[in-house]
Parts: sequence; structure tokens; C-alpha cells
Amino acid sequence: MLIAICSNGMKILIRTTKLDLTPSFKTYIEEKLGSVEKFLKRWEEKGSVVLRVEVARTTKHHKKGEVFYAETNLDIPRGVIRAESYHSDARLAINAMEKILRSEIKKHKEKMEIKRR
Repeated sequence: MLIAICSNGMKILIRTTKLDLTPSFKTYIEEKLGSVEKFLKRWEEKGSVVLRVEVARTTKHHKKGEVFYAETNLDIPRGVIRAESYHSDARLAINAMEKILRSEIKKHKEKMEIKRR
């Protein structure tokens, strides 16, 4: 497991399975998922935000199809936001997962706004 800390204090925990984590791939993950930090300012002030990322190959022997898996669990003060995706390329799986994570954060914020009213 590898820990990266973004500018405002969001922790990113990266774990890979059946896949090598090169420095360039680690940087790509940090930059791509660090961009969601701007949506989390409300929760960062109240407590720590931890983003757990797992990138893996689903199997070692398959060469074609959706063999890469990316998953995130975003721990916020009042819950967990989860996103996952499968793709034929690890970077594209991360891109798809990041889009899902953004939409889930938006849904959660809207839900919290409705509860506040």
C-alpha cells in the first residue's frame, strides 16, 4: 500500500493487485483522483477525508477484454462514497471510475442539501 497526501490534506491510499505500480502510473492516479479534492472542501474542514484506491488485473491469463479493475472508497465524515469500473486499459479504468466518483459526490451533496432544508 502506498500513501499520497494531496495539497489540502486528503489522503490517497493506493493498492495494486497483480499489477506493477510504476512511478508514472502512481503520479497519474494521484493527479486524476486528486482533482476530486476540490469537491470535498466542506468535509475536509470538518474532518479527514481518505480516498482508498485499488487498481488490479482481474486475471493474469486473459489478454483481451475488460481485464483491468479500478475501485475507490471515499471515506467522508458521514459515510462512504464508492465507485468502480472495468476496462481493457488500467488508465481508462481510472478515467471511467473518476467520472463515476464525481457524479456520486454530486449526488451525495444534493442529498445532504435536501436533508438540510
